Amino acid sequence: MPLDVCGAFSQGFIGYMIQQNLKNIIGVDVATLITQVAVDKEDPAFKNPTKPIGPFYGEAEAEEMRGKGLSVIEDSGRGYRRVVASPKPTRILEARIIKHLVENNVIVIAAGGGGVPVFGDGKTEGIEAVIDKDLTACELAIETGADILLIATDVDNVFLNYRSEERIALREVHAPELEKYLAEGQFGVGSMEPKIYAVLQFVRKTGNKAIITSDKRIMEALEGRAGTVILP
Repeated sequence: MPLDVCGAFSQGFIGYMIQQNLKNIIGVDVATLITQVAVDKEDPAFKNPTKPIGPFYGEAEAEEMRGKGLSVIEDSGRGYRRVVASPKPTRILEARIIKHLVENNVIVIAAGGGGVPVFGDGKTEGIEAVIDKDLTACELAIETGADILLIATDVDNVFLNYRSEERIALREVHAPELEKYLAEGQFGVGSMEPKIYAVLQFVRKTGNKAIITSDKRIMEALEGRAGTVILP
């Protein structure tokens, strides 16, 4: 199946599992929405695919894939993988619908996996790409007027000197200070860095706060007792 169809498929089946469990546990209205996310045809990411997807292949299989016009890279000595573009989101096509549902007390599961990437406004078409999920979450939060952008990850806080014994947990940090740490290369390119870009963009554009914490400490973070809070 084309990659955009794979994205829609995974949004549906993973959303179904989350939706069913939320409904069973807290008994409120929950809806999963297949979410399309517009990207720019001129985004430079299309000329430099970087996002590895799918299984690992041997060298012969990789050469065969290249012969079909697919981009393939060697991945950390583990084999070869296909890579696709990771363009920036420009608009959430279903943002108005999501906001309407939220205003009517429906919990909405949206933009799974970064959303289905599409070109166009009136008439759209899916494309072979994967959008960064943190940047899509930021765009969704901005377009729907969210009070807080909370990104859940696998650590309780954002850390400085993360791989050092002298690592420091950030509890509350203002955007200019966080931008300085980002410029110093404090955050992992494929892990924490996209989250930092996303929260900074949200804070700059809305003047609201953002939070990064682990999935186990979300409620504590919302109450101000855990996580890293990013302020304007």
